[in-house]
Amino acid sequence: MMDWKQGYKQKLVSAEEAVKHINSGDVIAMGGGPSAPPDIVDALSRRYRELENVTLVSGITMHLFDVFKPEYRGHINFKTLFMGPLERMVFKQKGNVDPISYHLSQTDELVYREKINVYVGEVSPPNDKGFMSLGPVGVYIGRLAAKNADRVIVQVNRETPFLHGQDTTLHVSEVDWIVEKDHALPVLPEIPVSDEDEKIGALVAERVPDGATVQFGIGGTSNVVGLHLKEKKNLGIHTEMLTDSMMELFEQGVVTGNKKTFHPGKIVCGFSVGTKKLYDFMDNNPVCEFAPIHYTNNVDNIAKNDCMVSINNTLTVDLTGQCASESLGHSMYSGTGGQVDFVRGAAKSKGGISFMTLPSTSMTKNGRISRIVSQFLPGTIVTTPRSDVQYIVTEWGIADLKLKSVQTRIKEMLKIAHPDFRDQLKHEAEQAGLLF
Repeated sequence: MMDWKQGYKQKLVSAEEAVKHINSGDVIAMGGGPSAPPDIVDALSRRYRELENVTLVSGITMHLFDVFKPEYRGHINFKTLFMGPLERMVFKQKGNVDPISYHLSQTDELVYREKINVYVGEVSPPNDKGFMSLGPVGVYIGRLAAKNADRVIVQVNRETPFLHGQDTTLHVSEVDWIVEKDHALPVLPEIPVSDEDEKIGALVAERVPDGATVQFGIGGTSNVVGLHLKEKKNLGIHTEMLTDSMMELFEQGVVTGNKKTFHPGKIVCGFSVGTKKLYDFMDNNPVCEFAPIHYTNNVDNIAKNDCMVSINNTLTVDLTGQCASESLGHSMYSGTGGQVDFVRGAAKSKGGISFMTLPSTSMTKNGRISRIVSQFLPGTIVTTPRSDVQYIVTEWGIADLKLKSVQTRIKEMLKIAHPDFRDQLKHEAEQAGLLF
């Protein structure tokens, strides 16, 4: 049997040489966020005129790749599993981005349904046994996609953290071509914290009991909740996304995992995007139990955590409790993600709770508008149905909607709407025959 070190050397190629093995019609699955291999994608982009109908599937992209340009459409078509800020900008500009709508718990089904020809991703250098870590977002889909691909191309970057957990590595023998190129991992910019965020965070934190297992969704408001949990004891983490605030709670001794009933003592997560400090924290850290996203977001797995607390952001909510977290009208903002997975997992958990958070208003070029509405703009996507919602939180309070009638829901929502809009919202509900 060939020594893995010898095999590694034989598989070393330039990025230009590696992408010669990508053909027209191929479907490419790629690590997302800080696990995308920029040198490989750049080399592939330079070939675009000679390629037809290549599909590149990724998500939460943090590099402004040339493939986003409109002229790449038809040559290399970019599909995103979840829209981050860059994809949102490109989509708004009618660039080469096509979002896929699905729950993250269905990622394994998505991989099996779509014939994947090539997996590309960024990995760590191999350890002494020849295993390379898939990186902060590579674990999300990487091993499953690589196992089902015909060809596997990786970029080895010494900045990639080595992760512990389930299906977090590829062995040198499992890849076909290796490109070596180091670069700093992209990080999330610091998100400003508003007064409204602070109030929402404090309101939610009051309801989180000691010993709970928590999940924060992507976005500023729910992440701020972590800053308000510092007085809690023995919290656990089971989440799709590991955040800086979770790391800080662990370092402060708030997160211990001692009370967890599923993977006790472990921070269970599917992916991570954050600061360099966060990437350093997860590097070779056995406390962090990374796993494929279809495992972390499996509703039954989530529910195995007693007192599971799910905290997610939403963009706008109607008076009956429907939560639109993906779009405002036809304007796409993010993706379906794992919001519903965790809302439903928390509902099945013994003592579980779920919160949907949003500031009550936002500023537009035409002035301040209410984010609680009597009806959505045409084209707005309902992400979390009202029948699944438990608590809606704004800076004005908490509305309890679980198993409530329509009129009760509307009265609860009016209490947490901004005072400047309550009379108008009540009038609109009455005019619609919803409140009488």
